[in-house]
Amino acid sequence: MPQVPSGLRRVASAAVCLLLVGVAAGIAQSPADAPPTDVKTLYDNSCASCHGTDGRGHGPAADALNPKPRDFTRGTFKFRSTASGSLPTDDDLYRAISHGMPGTSMLSWKGILTDDQMRALAVYVKRFSPRFATEQPVPLKATPAVPSSPASIEKGRAAYESLACGACHGDAGGGHDAVASGLQDDWGHEAVAPNLTEPWSFRGGRTAADIYMRLKSGINGTPMPSFADTARDEDLWHVANYVVSLARKPVWEMTADELKDHYARRAAADAASPVQRGRSLVASMACGHCHTPADREGRALPGLAFAGGVRMRLVVWGEVVSANLTSDNETGLGRSSDSDIKRALTHGIKRDGSRMLPFPMGWPAYAHLTPQDQDAIVAYLRTIPAVKNQIPPPARPGALAYLASKFQMLVRGKDFPIVIFAGNAGSAGNPAPSAAAARR
Repeated sequence: MPQVPSGLRRVASAAVCLLLVGVAAGIAQSPADAPPTDVKTLYDNSCASCHGTDGRGHGPAADALNPKPRDFTRGTFKFRSTASGSLPTDDDLYRAISHGMPGTSMLSWKGILTDDQMRALAVYVKRFSPRFATEQPVPLKATPAVPSSPASIEKGRAAYESLACGACHGDAGGGHDAVASGLQDDWGHEAVAPNLTEPWSFRGGRTAADIYMRLKSGINGTPMPSFADTARDEDLWHVANYVVSLARKPVWEMTADELKDHYARRAAADAASPVQRGRSLVASMACGHCHTPADREGRALPGLAFAGGVRMRLVVWGEVVSANLTSDNETGLGRSSDSDIKRALTHGIKRDGSRMLPFPMGWPAYAHLTPQDQDAIVAYLRTIPAVKNQIPPPARPGALAYLASKFQMLVRGKDFPIVIFAGNAGSAGNPAPSAAAARR
C-alpha cells in the first residue's frame, strides 16, 4: 500500500480538527430550547398532512376531514385541564397526542411514536402560537370526586336540566330532540354536540373525572361553555355521574334482536331529519374533497365550497372537471330535479343524458345507497348556497396521446394514477394553474 505523504496527512488532520471544532461550537451556540432538527421532520412526517407545515390546520388532507384539524397558530385548544380561555399544559398536549381524539382523524400515537417523541411534539406545536411566549396556563383545581350512586345520578339529572344541557345534547343525551341547530365553532366550521349515550366517541375522555373537567373548563373555540362560575363543583360531579349513566350498549355487544331494534330507531330518527342525515353522508363520503377547488397547498378556496371546478387528468380517458353541486340555477343543481340528481349519483347519467366514467365519481358504489339515503343527500345538497361557477365539459385526448398512453399502460405495464390539479377550472375568478399540483 503506498504511503500517504506527510504533508497531505497534516492537511487532512487539520481539516478533521476544524470540522470537530465547528460541530462542537455549533452545539455550544445552539439555543437550549431549540428543538432538534429531527423534531421538525417528525412533525412534517406525522402531523403536517392534516395540520399543515405552518400549523394552520390546512394540510393537504384537511379538506376531506370532519371535524377539521386544529389550527395551532391561534393557541386555542379544546381539551385541557386549565381554565376557560387558558392555554393547555404540556401534559394536556401530550395526552392529546398519545391518546388521540376518538371519532376524529386524530389517531392515538401511543405505540407508534416513543414517549420522548410525543413529548417533543407537544413542545414543538407550541411554537406555532405566540401566546405560549407571553402567557402561562392557568390550571384548574379539581375538588374530590363524588362517588356515583342512584342519588348522585338523580341530582345530576336535575342539574343537567337546570343548566340547559339538553338544548344541545337532547333531553336524554342522544341529541335527536336537541333544539339548538346550526352550531359553529370559532373557525366557522360546523360544531356537532356529542351524543352522550356513546361515550366511546368522547374526545376528552369518558370517565366521570374527564367529564367533570370538560364541564369545569369548557371546550375552547366551541359553543360548549365552562360552568365553573355558574354551578357548584358538587353539582358538576353529579352531572358527570349522570352522563356516565346514559351510556348505551355498543353495537359490538348487542344481540341480533338488539341490533335490529337499534337500527330501526336510528332509521326513524334519520327519516325525521333528512337534511342532517344527508349532511352526515356527504361528509363521510368526502364529496367536498373533489367538488371543492383548492390551492396548491390543498386548502379549499374561500367561497367555493361544493362549487366544483377541480380538474382531474385520467390520462387515457382525458380530463374531467368536478360538477358544481351548489343550488345555482345556471351552473349548479338549481334546475335539476331530484330524479336528475339521484340518477347521476347512482347511475352516472347526467342531466343531458351523457354517461360518466365509473371513476373518479364512484356512482357504481353509490348505486347501493338506500332510497331514503338518496333522498337525504338531495335534501342536503338543496341547502348549499348558490355559487355561480361554470364548469367546462370533459376534454378527450387526441388520437396520438391516447395511443401513446395505451402503449405505456398495456405494453410497458405502467400504472397511471388520477392526477388532481389544484385551483379552479370554473369561472368563479380562480383560474386553474398551468402547472400540475397534485392533491393526492
